[in-house]
Amino acid sequence: MFIDQAEIYVRSGKGGDGMVHFRREKYVPRGGPDGGDGGRGGDVILEVKPNLNTLASFRYTSRFIAQNGGNGGANNKFGKSAEALIVPVPPGTVVYDSLTGEMLGDLTQPGQQLLVCKGGRGGRGNTHFKSPTNQAPRTAEKGEPGEEKTLRLELKLIADIGLVGVPNAGKSTLLSVLTNAKPKIAPYPFTTLEPNLGVAEIDDETTVVLADIPGLIEGASQGAGLGHDFLRHIQRTRVLIHLLDGLSPDPLADYSQINSELALFDPGLAKKPQIVALNKIDQPEVQEKLASLKARFKKRQIDLLAISALTRTNVRDLLLAAVQKLKETPTLESPDLPIPIYRPAEDPRAFRIEQVSADEWRLSGAAIERAAAMTYWEHDGSVRRFQRLMETLGVDEALRAAGVQSGDTVYIGEYELEWQE
Repeated sequence: MFIDQAEIYVRSGKGGDGMVHFRREKYVPRGGPDGGDGGRGGDVILEVKPNLNTLASFRYTSRFIAQNGGNGGANNKFGKSAEALIVPVPPGTVVYDSLTGEMLGDLTQPGQQLLVCKGGRGGRGNTHFKSPTNQAPRTAEKGEPGEEKTLRLELKLIADIGLVGVPNAGKSTLLSVLTNAKPKIAPYPFTTLEPNLGVAEIDDETTVVLADIPGLIEGASQGAGLGHDFLRHIQRTRVLIHLLDGLSPDPLADYSQINSELALFDPGLAKKPQIVALNKIDQPEVQEKLASLKARFKKRQIDLLAISALTRTNVRDLLLAAVQKLKETPTLESPDLPIPIYRPAEDPRAFRIEQVSADEWRLSGAAIERAAAMTYWEHDGSVRRFQRLMETLGVDEALRAAGVQSGDTVYIGEYELEWQE
């Protein structure tokens, strides 16, 4: 099944905890601190795998959690850093932050990587906190928490030539004739319910990729039919083959309607070079009106090719014309994607105070919450270090100004503290 949209949850690994430990060795009465640092948590990285062409794997696995770093040990032993978690995605995947809608990256090249969640750093052992006035510190850090995000993935197929047209124009038949693709073919509209890719061989050294998308109807740019779901798949194509149904009452009206829908969905689509072809000329009624149709298109300075995908009449000429147009068209340097949103970075030292009840307060802020998560509350030295950080950030003064009283409860993240003067 072709899946071109998915939502996944990703979380990087927490850093390993630093250790509080003192050297214990015979004949060394005061060995000093030797607690090691924790290892780094694992990153979460999206990587392009060229053998993938759909997001179907995310239907079954939608949570990706990297491993935590190892804890530090005695004798200044470092904890093991966790390996990065690699999440494979197909070429053409656009990554958005599901919460903010911000575009995080566009993955098009094989092997291209995007770091979506950075692993937490390892906590420092008590070796780092020794000083001339504190030669036996009972202070260390826990590992930094990892990052977590919910990502929205959208797949835009990467093809050289796109096949567009009204339903039942014969696009799938043409794709099966030009390539080895095996799309579903039947004599009724909307046989194609998902995009199909095929590779056509021009000569021993040249191949092109063709994409057949479901037929477009009036209102496709607004979501009518299947247009809204699949129009984006031709945004990356460089040339379009516009296939017209010769049995249609007015192929020229179909041509105008499809181009209008392309322009409404993305103005860049209307500017793409097109090869216009009339299909089903093996039918007598189509041959009868072929001359008049060519004359009507000629007035619009459009060369109309006449083909029959069923009998393979002129299909090779159509392919070669598209390939020639492809050679004349510059390579797409960057896909036409939404402009990234740049926001000023939040000051990590900023914090907010909220009074939950008469004697309960909630303190939130990036730096203060991270410091609380990295504090060993069972060690007095670590608690004193956290209190000094509170004073440095101005949290204690702000709480007093807000009206906190001795004995009140202050919540910081998942921790519950009692305020004492």
